[in-house]
Amino acid sequence: MEKLKVYIDTSVIGGCFDEEFSKWSNMLFEEFKSGHKIAVISELVVEELKNAPANVKNKLKEIPNEFLIIIENSDTMIQLAEKYLEQKVISKKFKDDALHIATATILNVDVLVSWNFKHIVNFNRIKQFNGVNLLCGYREIDIRSPREIINNED
Repeated sequence: MEKLKVYIDTSVIGGCFDEEFSKWSNMLFEEFKSGHKIAVISELVVEELKNAPANVKNKLKEIPNEFLIIIENSDTMIQLAEKYLEQKVISKKFKDDALHIATATILNVDVLVSWNFKHIVNFNRIKQFNGVNLLCGYREIDIRSPREIINNED
């Protein structure tokens, strides 16, 4: 069985050090480190981490290279993100969030995970992102919080 490819945005990495989200973010990182899932990030995540505290910046180094995919943003990804903005799924002020969704869509990952409940993990927005995806000839993207995708026997 193929391993789940999980696009993570910066909130998931920072979540490892946040009281509210650390349990679930760190459990997800354990699944990446053990190779049960593949972490996928974009150059946008790398760029966003440049201003993060050292512990957050270094968190990605815990994932072995064979279980981490880092992708450069393409013109296609940027164009799809622009479509989300044109359709007012998300405002231009949050264009980076649109680019995370577009990148995960174009990469055809299994799921995008985030702790951003306002702009990303949001039922109405997910429907709108997927509406734009279908209009543009792409498949729907599954968007969840880390808590929803970890292998948890609790």
